[in-house]
Amino acid sequence: MLGKLRQPLIYSLIAALLGAVGYWNIRPESFLDKPSTAETDNAIDFYVVNARTLQYQEDGQLHYEMTADKLEHLKASDITLLNKPDLQLYRGSAYPWHVQSERGEVAPEGKEVELIDAVRVARTDAKGRPTVITSSRMTVFPDKEYAQTQQAVRIEAANGVTTAQGMKAYMNDGRILLLSNVRGQHEAR
Repeated sequence: MLGKLRQPLIYSLIAALLGAVGYWNIRPESFLDKPSTAETDNAIDFYVVNARTLQYQEDGQLHYEMTADKLEHLKASDITLLNKPDLQLYRGSAYPWHVQSERGEVAPEGKEVELIDAVRVARTDAKGRPTVITSSRMTVFPDKEYAQTQQAVRIEAANGVTTAQGMKAYMNDGRILLLSNVRGQHEAR
């Protein structure tokens, strides 16, 4: 009789042991909602409404003035999102480059700025001649005073209009390289 009880007792102990191990591996709290990785990657650790920033050069002259309707900083990636950024890039000059777009993304440490939607870069030189560059997207490298795009670009200057696909702009010396499909309509004076 003891032999007949021993076998069900062993099976009961094994079942109880498996049940305990199963409960330990599948705890009720493991079914609770956890924030997804995408949510934590996009967590905003601070924001600013009606942001305004001034930066000066070492000699005390104004380097740039930037405003934005809203600025949001993403904690995980250290990227700053801008709504309606508006930048006056003086570089110590009385004739600043005026850069605007609908949205922007600033990389960590401000090394790269991606301007998105309705990008407009304008400047009037010492002789009063305006230059306006428009595109749907543009990447600016502020430290290098360099901008580039692979998108369609339109340049309106005092002597005509030029369109192209893609551009590299060297702001410190006013040089612009157009990459492909360049078309121009110019006035002869």
